[in-house]
Amino acid sequence: MRVDFHTHIYPLELPDFSEKYDNKKWPVLQQKCSCGADIMVSGKVFREVTDQVWDPKKRIEDMKKEGVDMQVISPVPVTFSYWAPVEQALELAQFQNDFIAGTVNEYPDYFIGLGTVPMQDADAAIEEMRRCKELGLAGIEIGTNVNGENLDAAYLLPFFKAAEELEMPLFIHPWETMAQDRTPRHNFLYTIGMPSETALAGASLIWSGIMEKCPNLKVCLAHGGGSFPYILPRLDQGWEVWPHLRLTEHPPSHYAKNFYFDSLVYDKDNLAFLIERFGHDKIIMGSDYPFLLREIDPGKVIDDSPDLPSEVKKAILGENALQFLNYQKSGVGK
Repeated sequence: MRVDFHTHIYPLELPDFSEKYDNKKWPVLQQKCSCGADIMVSGKVFREVTDQVWDPKKRIEDMKKEGVDMQVISPVPVTFSYWAPVEQALELAQFQNDFIAGTVNEYPDYFIGLGTVPMQDADAAIEEMRRCKELGLAGIEIGTNVNGENLDAAYLLPFFKAAEELEMPLFIHPWETMAQDRTPRHNFLYTIGMPSETALAGASLIWSGIMEKCPNLKVCLAHGGGSFPYILPRLDQGWEVWPHLRLTEHPPSHYAKNFYFDSLVYDKDNLAFLIERFGHDKIIMGSDYPFLLREIDPGKVIDDSPDLPSEVKKAILGENALQFLNYQKSGVGK
């Protein structure tokens, strides 16, 4: 049973919010042909995509070719739109959540859905998270910051407590990354900015005490946690030498053990490091389908790790994702 936890989907029929609300900052999908389109932001091409990003049947074809039984589908992060008025962002979130839930209901043997919520308003985010649960979505994907505020912003604590209470796991994905003025060349935004952004998000959740206050909250960090796993000893050292800054009873590494990480690290030695530091039960196979930096075939880094026992590979390739998402169903992946 192979479950690809990290995949993104974009509704082909998503309304043109840039026209509706007279603001070009909204993402717009401009179809070029039956199998290709551009995601446009502020009048510029943000990303070129293929029909893999919107067509469930095409995705299922790819899954069968690449040996994947189920995909966990989540929104493309550019659609988070935390910068927008909350009523407008909620409208976009609800359209996407309805689309993802509809896709899951149409193809329940192949897809599990994650929703999105307007994080710029905690009350609205909580209400939409409740609706996502009613729709049958298994969790929520959120960004690494909200309009430049880290995830330890005081107003967000009720959201994290609600996610814990509702048993809605959170998938934290980088967006609106730091140092954007220094990362355009060489596409460093994707290879350096995103991993650094994810590290800041994970560190903020821990250092602020959110993970201490929400001990049963399930959080998975994208892209193997970015640079977070490798700077964790430095975070611990900071906690040791700056006691006046401590907000938690234990050092960061104590709470980091509660995090999950997708396996998108491309390298078997990096995967071995993640497993050694956090345990194989906290690693979830994810490929970033259908984008250019994705792993092909999904789970390749796991398959290429000869020292991993078969039961460990089995857990990482599928069982851990289902456990993280509190998902139970028989007869899937037909």
